[in-house]
Formats: sequence, C-alpha cells, structure tokens
Amino acid sequence: MPQILRNVAIIAHVDHGKTTLIDAILKQSGMFRDNQHVDECVMDSGDLERERGITILAKCTSVRWEETRINIIDTPGHADFGGEVERVLNMADGVILLVDAAEGPMPQTKFVLGKALTQGLCPIVIINKIDRSDSRADEVIDEVFDLFLSLDANDKQLDFPILYASGRSGWCTKELDDKRENLHPLLDLILAHVPAPSVKEDQSFAMLATLLDSDPYLGRCLTGRVMSGTAKVNMPVKAIDLNGKVVESGRLTKLLTFEGTNRVPVEEVHAGDIICIAGMAKASVADTIGDTSITEPIQATPIDPPTMAVTISVNDSPFAGQEGKKVTSTAIRERLLAEAETNVAITFKESGDKDSFEIGGRGELQLGVLIETMRREGFEMSVSRPRVLYQKDEQGNKLEPIEEVIIDVDDEYTGSVVEKMNLRKAEMTDMRSSGSTGGAGKTRLTFLAPSRGLIGYQSRFLTDTRGTGVMNRVFHSYAPHKGTVPQRRNGALISTETGKAVAYAIFNLQDRGIMFIEHQTPVYQGMIVGENNRGQDLEINVLKGKKLSNVRASGTDEAVTLTPHITMSLEEMMSYINDDELLEVTPQSLRLRKRFLCPHERKRLSKEAG
Repeated sequence: MPQILRNVAIIAHVDHGKTTLIDAILKQSGMFRDNQHVDECVMDSGDLERERGITILAKCTSVRWEETRINIIDTPGHADFGGEVERVLNMADGVILLVDAAEGPMPQTKFVLGKALTQGLCPIVIINKIDRSDSRADEVIDEVFDLFLSLDANDKQLDFPILYASGRSGWCTKELDDKRENLHPLLDLILAHVPAPSVKEDQSFAMLATLLDSDPYLGRCLTGRVMSGTAKVNMPVKAIDLNGKVVESGRLTKLLTFEGTNRVPVEEVHAGDIICIAGMAKASVADTIGDTSITEPIQATPIDPPTMAVTISVNDSPFAGQEGKKVTSTAIRERLLAEAETNVAITFKESGDKDSFEIGGRGELQLGVLIETMRREGFEMSVSRPRVLYQKDEQGNKLEPIEEVIIDVDDEYTGSVVEKMNLRKAEMTDMRSSGSTGGAGKTRLTFLAPSRGLIGYQSRFLTDTRGTGVMNRVFHSYAPHKGTVPQRRNGALISTETGKAVAYAIFNLQDRGIMFIEHQTPVYQGMIVGENNRGQDLEINVLKGKKLSNVRASGTDEAVTLTPHITMSLEEMMSYINDDELLEVTPQSLRLRKRFLCPHERKRLSKEAG
C-alpha cells in the first residue's frame, strides 16, 4: 500500500539555521541510535559546505512522524545557487520559511520565497534564533507579512502559521511564552498544514529528474518526485526531454528512497514519493523518466539566466604543470561540460580555437565554488576577471543586470558606504536606523546597483567598515546601461625576475605599496606581487639580496621587519584583477599575474590601445 506522505522544502537566507534545524528534527524523530555519533550540520556533506558553513547542493532526507513519512529538502540559501532552489521546489507541496529573529527577512529570503509563492506553495513561517539577546520577533513578523504582500501572495498564503524556535537548542513553540521542550509542534504542524501529494496513482509511471549526482557503485543517480503511477526494479523506461524527444531507453536497475541521511533500496515506489533511480546513462536534470508508453514531458520551471561569466583557459605561466595533474585544455573542457550538464544554472561556451572556455553563472560565489572544486580535483587553469552578461531590449538598447544590495553597517561608517556605492552607480531605495534593524547604532541601507559595479567591492567594503559591515545581494532585474563604473584605483607591483622572493628586498620595497607575498615565495616575471600606492603599475625586483663584503658594518645591522602580507580568498582574487590580468589557479597556489608576462609586450599593447 502507498504510504502517507508529506513533501516539504526548507528555505531561508544564508546562515539563518536551516541545516541546524534539520539536524534537530532528525535527532528528535528517532532516526539515529542513542549511541550513534552524529556530526553537526549532517546535511552539509561536501568539504566546501563544511568549511564555508553554507549549503551549496540541495539534498533530501526523510523522517517518520506518527504514521506519516515526511520528505524534507534542504535548499541552498545563497542566490548564486538559486538554480537548485527553483528546481527542488517542484518536488515540494509546502515550504518552511526560516527567518532570523534579529536580522529579519534578507535579500535571499525574498528570492526563494518569491519562487515558492509563484508555484502556489503555502509556507509555514518559523522565527528562528528567538533566544538571541537582540531578538525582535514582533517586528520581524510584520516585516515578513509586508514581504508576502510585496510578492503578491494570495489570501491563503497570507494566512500563514507562525512558530518561534531555536534550531540549535532543538525546540519550537506556538507562542513566545509556551513551554520550550522539543520540535514536536513543528512536525504536527507539517502534517496539518502541508497537503498530501496530489498525484495520479492509476496512470503510467512518470517522474521529473530534479537533482543529478554520481555514486561510485551505482553510477549516475537521478532524484525526483514520482508524478504518476508505480515503478518497480528492472522496469523498462525511457527518458524524454522538454521537447518530447527521446533521450534514451533503459531499465531501472535500482530504486532508492530516503530514510534519515541514507538512501535505502526498495523494490517498488508509488506516486508522490521522492525517489532516487539508477540505470540511466544519458538522462539529465529536467528530463522526464517514465513508462515506455509516455509521450508528453512533465513541464519544468524555467531557470533564470546567468548574469556573470569568466573565461577559463590553460595555465601557461612559467610554473605550469608543477603542482596539478590535469593541465590540458581537453581535461578542463570535459570537466566543464560535465558541470554544465548537472548544474543547470551554469552555461558553457568555447572559443573558436577551443583553447579557452566561457562559463556563465549567477555570481562570483557560484563561479568561485566551481573553480575551487576543480582545483581540489587536481586541475590547473587561468581565470579572467568576472564580467557581466548584457542583454538587449526590443529597440536594441543595452541592458545590464541590477542587484538589490542590503547593507547593515555601524552608523559611523554610513557616509563612507553611501559615497562608495554612489560612485558605483548605485541608487539608494531605503535607509533605516537601528530601531528597526535590531542592533544599537546600526543602519540598514538598501540599494539597487549594477552587478559590474559590485565586482571587487566586497574587500573595499570590509576595509571601509573595519570588518563590521554585512552586505547581502541578490539579482533584481535588467535595466538600461548605467555608464562607466570606476575600476581598481591603484596599480600593481609586478615582479621583473623569476626565483624566490627575499625578505631583504621585500623590506626595502614595502613602502611602495601592499605586498601579497612573503619571504621565499616563488615568483616569476610578470607575476603581481603587491598593490602600488599610486595609480600606475610598477615593476620591482623582489629577488635582490644584500650585497656581502668582508668590511664590517659600523654598529649593528638593522633588523629586517616585514609588514604582514595580504592574503586573499579565491573570490576576492577573481574580483581584484583587471581586464589585462589573470588569476593562476593550481591545487596548492593562487597567483595573480599579468595576461602578458613580458614587459615589452605590455608596453607595445598599451601604445596600440592608446
């Protein structure tokens, strides 16, 4: 007999506590043994997810509550991974919207909630981290209601139930002064508020592939919701794309359902359940997999187009091939094609001579995560500065992507932030003082800014706010081109020699600017070793050691004291470089360099450009 099912997705802004709440639900629903060791954020299975504390890939889990199996989908909170969110909401019949009790609704909250409301899902609102000292639950509920109204929610969606919770402590209540014991009120509310799957049990088997991953034993695994019918192991099936064209035919060699954090093999699955299948070699995301008699594909939600792109090419620096194992353009091309196949938010184009590849994505973070993943797999490559992807309107005018930027900053830095954002062609749409943002002496600024103006601004923003500011951004719309935006103000310090940097040379040169290298760092001609204090590039020799002689110095020699060098993350380096520069990525190193290493070539090109 088919089981009683509920399918629910958890959506929230980054770091509002989705994965921590799922941890607590799994523990309290009896999915783990009493003596079983369970890691924190058990759903964040990837190394990058654990290191960065963010969810990158959507994942499914399930718990049993009373006689019902609840399938829970953990979604990414960052808008750069919004392609995942748009797809997985097709599998859900309801959503849990998690909002921080102090921060309130943030840009990514708006992004994912808008997608859920468009699909007609009715949310359960949880005000999380209610035990924070700066909690302001009543104001946050008003802000959430206003957000629902601004997103054109219908009357049924506006009548949302509210719970107050602390995911880390593992409790939720219907009223603020209720007894704080466990998460049972949430599980009961899911059964009462989320409808059972609306499916066609008596029709032929059909499911929409929503997630794709690879298993070392099973091969390609496709996850999705069964829309109609029943499937059994070894049943013959075919996959058709969105146009109804047959992609391949095959057999379902394995059927798996979710129990806790594990995938469990079963002999039969029914309509409404979220399952994982193996046995298909070509079928991909958005394909319909079903009985051999089906002809009509299941319609999938269209994915928003990418707004930003980088060019990835072979690493041709003097140090190429010393650290990575996968260095050829063929290896890089195959890896990028595989990524574009599984990640629908990524686009792939190759140049005419097929030695460089343009990868489009939602933002710097998504592109940075892809490059970091490849780097850990042993790839070496050169990466260009990110650039925005333009569109044209019906009259042929150039349109550029605009982002909504929400900045929480101490009052004393407000003027500096507003000035810098204005230089980047941003328009301020809202400004609220500390009384309404849940922090003393804080101001919340809202801007509409062109994406290209924000490239490289994050590090400058942290400097301007002494590391205390918080900036969140999300794609808003396409708008007419805003004109030129100022690029990086200072020039680069460029090495003139190849070898290992010497502390004595760095000590004598550090008053010229900020250094990116330290003693004994390998450098080569054309490599960027620092940022000049002035506007133009400066070539320096960081290999020049102290001249030794048999004449004693009068008095003691001056001790060499180096100012700490600047260390940047992969995304910061991508944003930092100019159009005539590249980022060299290897498994062990990240280096900034000029596109043309030879100074004569750079001078010739600058003369031609001038």
